[in-house]
Amino acid sequence: MYPFPALLILVVIPSISDGQHETTCNVVPKDQYIEVGSDTEIVCQTSCVPGKVFWTLNKIPVDESLSHITNSSHTVVTLRNFTHHIATLECSSVDTKQVLGGTTIRTYSKPGKISCILHYDKYSKSGVPQLLTCNWEHEIDSSLAVNYTVLIEPNQTICYSTITTCTAKGSVPLWRNSSVTVRARTTAWEASSNTYTFNPYHIMKMSHPEIKVTTFYDHLLVEWNRSSTCQKKCHCQVQYKKAVNESTPEWVINKTLTSDQRGSNVTIEKFESCSNYKFAARCALDKAPWSEWTNKTILTKLNKSDVKLRLWRKVAEPEKNGIRKVHAMWVEIPSTCQGTFSYTIQQTPYPEGTTGVNNKDHICGNSTCDVYVNQDAHRLHLTVFDNEHLLGEDSVYVPAIGESLPEVTDIQTSTLEGVILVRWKAPVPVGGYMIDYTHDGNHYYWKESKYTNATLFGLLDKKPYNITITPLFGDKTGHGTQVFQICSRIGDPGNVNISNVEPYDKSASVSWIVESREACSGAVVNYTIFYYTQKGPLLNVTVDGTKQGILLEDLNPDTQYNVYVRATALTGATKSTDRVFETKTFDPRLMTLLSVCGSITIFLVLSLGLWCAIQWKKFKEKPVPNPGLSSVALWPSASSQKGACPFQPFSNPSESLCDMVYTEEAQRTSTSPLATDCNGNTASEQTEEYVVAPDPVKSVETQHPPSPGESTALIFSENSPTSPYRSQSSVETHTLRTSKQCKRVPVKQQEKALTVYVTLDMFEQGQGR
Repeated sequence: MYPFPALLILVVIPSISDGQHETTCNVVPKDQYIEVGSDTEIVCQTSCVPGKVFWTLNKIPVDESLSHITNSSHTVVTLRNFTHHIATLECSSVDTKQVLGGTTIRTYSKPGKISCILHYDKYSKSGVPQLLTCNWEHEIDSSLAVNYTVLIEPNQTICYSTITTCTAKGSVPLWRNSSVTVRARTTAWEASSNTYTFNPYHIMKMSHPEIKVTTFYDHLLVEWNRSSTCQKKCHCQVQYKKAVNESTPEWVINKTLTSDQRGSNVTIEKFESCSNYKFAARCALDKAPWSEWTNKTILTKLNKSDVKLRLWRKVAEPEKNGIRKVHAMWVEIPSTCQGTFSYTIQQTPYPEGTTGVNNKDHICGNSTCDVYVNQDAHRLHLTVFDNEHLLGEDSVYVPAIGESLPEVTDIQTSTLEGVILVRWKAPVPVGGYMIDYTHDGNHYYWKESKYTNATLFGLLDKKPYNITITPLFGDKTGHGTQVFQICSRIGDPGNVNISNVEPYDKSASVSWIVESREACSGAVVNYTIFYYTQKGPLLNVTVDGTKQGILLEDLNPDTQYNVYVRATALTGATKSTDRVFETKTFDPRLMTLLSVCGSITIFLVLSLGLWCAIQWKKFKEKPVPNPGLSSVALWPSASSQKGACPFQPFSNPSESLCDMVYTEEAQRTSTSPLATDCNGNTASEQTEEYVVAPDPVKSVETQHPPSPGESTALIFSENSPTSPYRSQSSVETHTLRTSKQCKRVPVKQQEKALTVYVTLDMFEQGQGR
């Protein structure tokens, strides 16, 4: 209560003991702990310096009004409502600005916001709760360890703790209020909380209730019982939700039980069939905390009102005998439902009561069934049983072949982000429409609409669907109208692969193919070919979507390039992997051209040489008459030319019957047949022989005969016995007619024949003339 006199004594007594003439400067007390929000006084001893002093707190000057001088050597500063966690206070001389001393001030707080709960342990659920758990808050920012003690009136210690919670065992009187205090202690300070007073029934936490859920076809019965702690009013709460995920909405049911009620129950009619539901229940005394939740999960039964079969059918084309296959389909009961379910389809003629036709029952699977009907109209009835309990039934109409029924027209479709929008025109006022669709012909989906449009959701991505729209009216159906291959979404183009790269010196031929094209792949609008070197820029060229090859020009010889192709459609783009090629130093096409030209030249030279060789060989081997082997030919005399008849020339003017020359030997060994004149008369003399002009070469020579006075005579050289040649003399010769008429000249055997030798010299001389 008297902090200042005490501080003054602490300062004065050391000064007296050290001597009255000693000068000292100091600040006391040192390293002080105070409760946050309290006041404190600090003394500065100024014996070592004359004049006034001033104070700073964390280097910030303190208001002079908070400081006062008690005597010539002591100055006191008062700090009110101190809230700093830690602060440094210094005392300095006004004249010299010298720090005379300082101290560190730390604050602490007392525990607060105490709350206690009276509850049971996990082994007991009835009787008086034996556990008292208290919690509190305490701001601690110190390196000092803090120990807590919980005391209950009258100053009875019930537990110790080093954290801000503590549980004490032992009964708490229920007939009166109790008070609790928490004490915090360290080596430097000690603080006690304010007293917390409570009513035992207001802090009593009941044990969790027992819960039971019974499932029926059309409702759920939830029952719970509270613990028998005491006969007082309490509140209970039941929550339930579908066990899908944490974000599923939940329903809450609140019930209040009077003191004489042991438990309660509630009936729930709003639930989904064959689904898991989570239930939780808790109870609490009036103004007391809630008990722990009691949790339970159950599987609901199949509710008859939830059975929606939605029976539909697909009718195939009739066979030759008129039998049609009808594929019936419906929404099956979920597999999560417990029970033994059976499906039966009954096939009946339409209208019912037709005589001569028997009804047929078909035991079917879970969601589809195939039946066969004739060309008449029929109705299919579907019934579903759980054991012997009827769950639902439905029927559908199958039109007769050729039956006049309405059908929709002008079907229009559009696709948007995986959803197909369908519109059509109604034929006549109808009750609704059935839209069925499939992507593979085996799995069908269907939905009913009352409008002339429908939106198809949940489709497989980038798959083509066949859609059928059938009008419904009364208890009958019309004819279905189909649209084919409607894609749920148009995808990117197919995968682009570079198939071939043919490099040259300054160009390269690049070709590509598009593989794995799906039915709903986007049509390629254009191809862009990108090519680049390691140090060069990225170049590109674009061609339209009909081309799959290009010649890249203006390339550098002997350079490595990378090339890839990007296919672009309206819905996206795909690109090929990079292909590396290297241009040639020289154009290989030029080398090929030179090789081909060289080969052709060599062939022509060889062919010409061979031809020349053959011609030379023929010239060398051309037969030349050997005078030593010459034969004697008979030339008819002038007198034997009488009676000659002219012959018309042959097709070959160089040949005629008169051109033949008969050798001596031939004339001696052969006799001519009966000669005939130009009129066909037989010659009178059988001994005549005929001689015609020489061969074609010689006949040409005879077309230019020598002068009429020149003739040839046989000359025998006696001086040259080995020479076969004859001398020539002038003999009368006949000039051949220029009209090329020939005459047969009869030569009588008794007339003297002229012997003529023909040599090459004679022809040469004749040509010379």
